[in-house]
Amino acid sequence: MDVWGKLVGSFLGFMMGGIWGALIGGILGHQFDKGLANFRAGGGGAFSGLSAGLSAGLGAGLAQADIQRAFFEATFSVMGSVAKADGRVSEEEIALARQVMARMGLPEPARREAIALFGKGKESGFDLEAMLSRFHLATRRARNLRQMFLEIQIHAAYADGQLDSAERKLLLMICDALGFSAIDFDRLDAMVRAEQHAAKGGKVEQVSLDDAYAILNVSNTASDAEVKRAYRKLINQHHPDKLVAKGLPDEMMKLAEEKTHEIRASYDRIREERDR
Repeated sequence: MDVWGKLVGSFLGFMMGGIWGALIGGILGHQFDKGLANFRAGGGGAFSGLSAGLSAGLGAGLAQADIQRAFFEATFSVMGSVAKADGRVSEEEIALARQVMARMGLPEPARREAIALFGKGKESGFDLEAMLSRFHLATRRARNLRQMFLEIQIHAAYADGQLDSAERKLLLMICDALGFSAIDFDRLDAMVRAEQHAAKGGKVEQVSLDDAYAILNVSNTASDAEVKRAYRKLINQHHPDKLVAKGLPDEMMKLAEEKTHEIRASYDRIREERDR
């Protein structure tokens, strides 16, 4: 199996651009390895196929790296803006930002960058609209990624235990900038509140019935078929492999895995109650 392209690309990328350079170099090197393998399988006459494959692969690799970079930058800088929305940044909000970084298992260089981005987002001169515009453009074909991003920001707003009017107003503006309606926001807000309430109760597997329905965004009068559809839709939206394929940074896969675990636990809780 050809891996030299990936290894060399990652090394050179790290030397030139740190952790993000290594990421991009690894992606490009992987595409080179795939193209080389196809060339060997097709023989000498497959040169044109190798060239075309490499061109397409490199383009796809660069595009995914751009999305991953945009997601990382937007997540922590916008989190800083959300934390500052009510006029001050509480200790709880700072702790939440660090908790997200810890759950992601960020290596030290990336953690330092995330902290710097959070601080940048708190500054009065931070251009939030420009950041959201770049992020929306980078993820224009990945609505699920933008939804994951919004869920993280809503969690950040609740770090101090409540959502005040200034934070709600800012979150609605962020939703609008990313193509989500006020109804979408209310749905995500209810989901996040239920998740936070469930988390206070201890293990995810012990989620209350009310929280389970709220997490799946269905009422307790929904039919079994409606509950299953809601469950499948949410699992599809938050599946880690699908999100990473669309550009979710690998470091954030842990968050997606936790999310799918919560969704499954909620569905199992409802089924358990209804099967009695």
